[in-house]
Amino acid sequence: MSDDAGDHPGGDAPDWDFSERDVAILEEVADNPGISSRELSRVLEADYGIEVSHVTVSETLRKMRERGVFRDAIVPNEDYYAFGLFEFKFDPSNFAEEWRAAMEYIRDDPHTLLYFLSDGEYQWKSVMMFPTREAQSKWIHEFYKEHGAVVSNLRNHVVHNVLKFRTDPEIFRTLREE
Repeated sequence: MSDDAGDHPGGDAPDWDFSERDVAILEEVADNPGISSRELSRVLEADYGIEVSHVTVSETLRKMRERGVFRDAIVPNEDYYAFGLFEFKFDPSNFAEEWRAAMEYIRDDPHTLLYFLSDGEYQWKSVMMFPTREAQSKWIHEFYKEHGAVVSNLRNHVVHNVLKFRTDPEIFRTLREE
């Protein structure tokens, strides 16, 4: 990772020219992440009129993964963990000296599921998961002890009643329009 706080884990956007077949593969994998390459090859032919071997499908998925076209993630069922949305507001007086250590602490913490930068007053946000609400409170306490000099406020919201957590296959159709 470079010294630029705006960098994201994958670096530059993936260099990938999407074919109709690529978009269809992404749609189907989003709909059924466990589908085998062999079955996906059959679905491509039956539903899209695309004849391709399962070996080619497997190779395409591997290349997409390697180039960062999509990422695989294991996300536990929300019934196993207490999820929270955390928002971090900076104290500018210590930002220059302290931001990197605080950013890495959040990014590299095993409780962090998703970590991103945003605009507004609270510029760092993360979705985190903890085995209990008490563990979440303890994490906040330890974070303030370690990095309180750079953060003037940490807002946390309990995430409950998750109503949707998936990628709809239709979103990939927009790739055909570019």
